[in-house]
Amino acid sequence: MAQNARGEFTELLAARGVSRRDFLKYCGSVAALLGMSEMYAPQIASAIESGAKLQPALWLAHGLCTGCTESMAQVGTPDVPTIVLDLLSLNYWETVMAAAGTQAEENIKATIDAAATTPFITIVEGSVMEGFNGYALRIGNKPGTDELKEVCAKSAAVIAVGSCAVDGGWVAGNPNPAGATGVSAFLKKNNINVPVINLPTCPVNPEWVVAILVDVLLAGELKSGKILEKLDAQGRPKFLFNSTIHDNCPRRGHFENGEFVKFGAADQAAQEAAGWCLYEMGCKGPQTYTTCPLVRWNKAISWCVESGSPCIGCGQANSLTGGSGNWVDASTPFLDRTKNVRLPGVGGVQPAVIGEVVGGIAAAGLVVHGVASAAKGRVKGVPTETEKVYDAKKKGGDK
Repeated sequence: MAQNARGEFTELLAARGVSRRDFLKYCGSVAALLGMSEMYAPQIASAIESGAKLQPALWLAHGLCTGCTESMAQVGTPDVPTIVLDLLSLNYWETVMAAAGTQAEENIKATIDAAATTPFITIVEGSVMEGFNGYALRIGNKPGTDELKEVCAKSAAVIAVGSCAVDGGWVAGNPNPAGATGVSAFLKKNNINVPVINLPTCPVNPEWVVAILVDVLLAGELKSGKILEKLDAQGRPKFLFNSTIHDNCPRRGHFENGEFVKFGAADQAAQEAAGWCLYEMGCKGPQTYTTCPLVRWNKAISWCVESGSPCIGCGQANSLTGGSGNWVDASTPFLDRTKNVRLPGVGGVQPAVIGEVVGGIAAAGLVVHGVASAAKGRVKGVPTETEKVYDAKKKGGDK
């Protein structure tokens, strides 16, 4: 790397009040997040330094609440993540940029026009709203879907940040009048073949975004084509979504001991104060694959379960379904172990309701296995998701 670029980067660190030591320390934490030894910190530092001002990006805002943008504002300390984001040369980020209207749209056009010589990446926040022929979201007097097609088709890669961008999220919740879906499903439907990196959760964890930029973009793996090897079947980075929240949950010991917080219990407040397991309060941790307990939010201060809330499964977003298959419909009601059973043409139905409807109908007449289970009396308080091995053991009396 040219000494010039290193000098400029050192000046950027100094301007933000970050020492070289703090910078290398942060690179070590990124290495740990990527599943590497801290010995890789110098290599990561070199990748960040050499990537300065080389990777233009467009951050598109679609069906969203701007929660992911807010989350990105809470990157870790020291301010290295912000510096990494600075290196992207974000040519367009509607929520935070000063330009607006025609002037802002010109930034998109200029980036696309230069794509042949200067490849760019697209970061999409929010769901794709296909309703009303794409006019559920209008951008520049055109359907919002037009912008996505035009920009993503020319991108070197797309990063879908947050569960709304992955599978439609809240916007796609039943009955989904906006026709919301995820970015991957939308691009596939429109025959736009571009690598899509899906980062679910509501909102996206900013440290994950930085890790992806370092590991995939700044390290040059986008150009080498290795990017796809790092993704699972749903387009999620394997190193971030290879273990469940339950696997790393600090309350897991209470789960193993059968100590659960229960609604309405006389000693509920004491149970909560003691940090008992929230499984019976609807925690979806056993079937949700993310590193939330390890990375946490808001400068690593806390995360949902640590603050007393059961996991609501926002990391389960499935980029292959979108629409009615989104995480919201699949996980509600949040404070209940029983999940919706998805029936074609019906939407989400609670097993208890199904059980009442089928009543005395013979099990042989039931087509959907989940419905059959409900009709046999396994209705209230029984998860419809695949059980963990230790769940089954607990039921069998094993300790």
